[in-house]
Amino acid sequence: MVSRNCDHWRMAGMGSPDVVDVSYYNPDQPRLGLEVLSFATLRERLLPSVAAAPSRPDFHQLTLVTRGEGTALIDFVDYPCAPGTLLHLRPGQVQRFPADPQGGIADLDATLVVFTPAFPPPVPATSAVIDEGLSPAAFSLSAVEYRAMSVAVAEIAAEYATLAVQDASQAELTVELLRQLLAALLVRMARLPHPGEWNPAAGGEVFRVFRGELERAFTTRRRAAEYAVHLGYSPRTLTRACLAATGRTAKDLIDDRVALEAKRLLVHTGLPVASVGRMLGFTEPTNFGKFFERTVGATPGAFRATQR
Repeated sequence: MVSRNCDHWRMAGMGSPDVVDVSYYNPDQPRLGLEVLSFATLRERLLPSVAAAPSRPDFHQLTLVTRGEGTALIDFVDYPCAPGTLLHLRPGQVQRFPADPQGGIADLDATLVVFTPAFPPPVPATSAVIDEGLSPAAFSLSAVEYRAMSVAVAEIAAEYATLAVQDASQAELTVELLRQLLAALLVRMARLPHPGEWNPAAGGEVFRVFRGELERAFTTRRRAAEYAVHLGYSPRTLTRACLAATGRTAKDLIDDRVALEAKRLLVHTGLPVASVGRMLGFTEPTNFGKFFERTVGATPGAFRATQR
C-alpha cells in the first residue's frame, strides 16, 4: 500500500484530473508483496485531496469491517458497509473509500489485507476470486462466515507483525507462510455464497478459462462464437457454462465487460466519446453509441455528465 508521501500517488493519465492511480508500495516491508493495516492507519496516510477522489490501485485490497457504517463505491456501484462486510477491490477497479452520509471518510474499524497479483501462490481454487472483471466486490457475511474470516485475517496479521523482529532466515519462512495463509483466505472467499445466481464452480473449467480470455480480449473479440472457437468449445457448451455460473449468457457477459470499461473511460478520462469507442473495438461512433445505450440505458454523453 502507498505511504503518506504523495510521491507514491500520481494523477491518472489520458486527460483526467479526477482519478488517483495508486501503485503498490509497502513502507514497512518494501520487498514484500503483502501488507496488513487498519483502516485508521490508511486514513492517516491519505492526503485530504486523495481521500476525496476516486482511486484506481494496481493491487488487491481486502477490507473486513468490524465496526461502523459507511458506503463504498466500486465501479459505479454503491456497497453499504457495516460489521460483517467484506470488500474486495481488484487491480484496475475504481473506488471511493467508504464514506459517511456527509461525504467524508467513514469512521470504521476494519482490517485491510493488501497484496500484489503476484503474491498469492497459483492455487486453481483461488482463480475465481482474484480474477478481475466478473467477480463480486462485496460480501455480507453471516455470523459463522464472519468468525471464520476474522480468524483467517487475524492469523495473517499476526504473522505479518512478526516480520519486523525476525532475522533473514526466519523472515523467508514467514513470507512463504503468509503466501499460504493468503491462499487459504482466498479459498474461504471462494466458498462464500455469491449474490444472485453467481456460482463460478457450476461453470466448471469452461467458465474459468472463458473468464480469463474475456479479460484479455474484450476490446478485440465481441462475439461468443469467437471465444468458443478460440477456446476449443462449441458455442452451446460455452453458453451453458456461463448460464450455470452466472445466470447470464456468454454474450451478456461479454457486453457487460465492454460496458464496464466504457463507463470507466467515459467518467475517469477526458477522452472524446468516439475515441472511447475506438479503444473498445467500435469502428463507428454510432455503433458504440447504440451499444452503450442498449447495454447501460443511457447515451455515452448522458452517462458521463450524470456521473461527473
